Amino acid sequence: MFVLGLMGSPRKKGNTNYLLTTFLDECRNFGAETEIIDVPKRNIKPCMEYLTCEKNGTCPIKDEMEHEIIPLLRKADLIILATPMFFYSCSAQLKTLIDRTQLLWARKYRLKITDPGRAWRKGFLLALGATKGKNLFEGMIFTAKYFYDAVGAKYEGGLTYRQIEFPGDMEKHPTVQQELKDAVKTLLSPLLLRKRILFLSNDDSCLSQAASSFLKLYAGDRYEVFNAGIKPSAGINTMMIQIMQERGIDMEYRKPESLEQTNNSKSFDSVIITESLSLEIQCNSENIIQWDFHINAETSSDELREICDQIDEKIKLFISKQ
Repeated sequence: MFVLGLMGSPRKKGNTNYLLTTFLDECRNFGAETEIIDVPKRNIKPCMEYLTCEKNGTCPIKDEMEHEIIPLLRKADLIILATPMFFYSCSAQLKTLIDRTQLLWARKYRLKITDPGRAWRKGFLLALGATKGKNLFEGMIFTAKYFYDAVGAKYEGGLTYRQIEFPGDMEKHPTVQQELKDAVKTLLSPLLLRKRILFLSNDDSCLSQAASSFLKLYAGDRYEVFNAGIKPSAGINTMMIQIMQERGIDMEYRKPESLEQTNNSKSFDSVIITESLSLEIQCNSENIIQWDFHINAETSSDELREICDQIDEKIKLFISKQ
């Protein structure tokens, strides 16, 4: 499990920081991998409304959003928005990040291509404010729902706290510890039941990425899906991205990973090797499955389409036998 926290507060070690870090500590107790994006410290430029994303699914603004943050949003099983209230909404820095995810909304609703993790990813809100107004969080909740739809996650609610103003107020709150534990248990317990499947290839740029996309698309509620390469490439095979897009599947903004990054202390229920490997490998699994696909620089788009069809069928057969 991978839980991504989006820290929206510009205040160092403030109440929002306490709320998010305590939540993620509890996630790690459940065995999750976690990461925080400290949004005010990142180089995220505001949306300039070029509308390029709605035409071709790309953003002409080149910064950390495209190269780091969007890939993490695509990787996450659970995304946490954490923010103080600024005029009934989130901080300006977090709002800048939210606005830039219009790119992902456009890929889904304009280009009609679907992120394979969309049906299974979850989103949760942590918010606090200094006042006690009845409508304090209504605007933020509305924004969060649309944000999660844009990035491909189901909004699962949140925890909101009023009259949190001075340093230490959140830590002193009488019910926050138990509420965070209960929320994490509710959100992550179903994910613990998933089988762990690793797709392995030489460079993790093509076959393993397609296979993991199919499995996550069809049965992401039943399988925690990983992919890795012996010597990972710098990016995903562009021909495979296009072929999968023809099927309505969005493989953009995925990143190849190394076996060292993926092969942690936990075992895999199955390791599926998608091609003949250049080196011997050791994986923590008792069920290693070898496929016999072969691609190279001379592989044509039609040949790759046929291989993609075969991978699709193998994934469906794999699911049916579990």
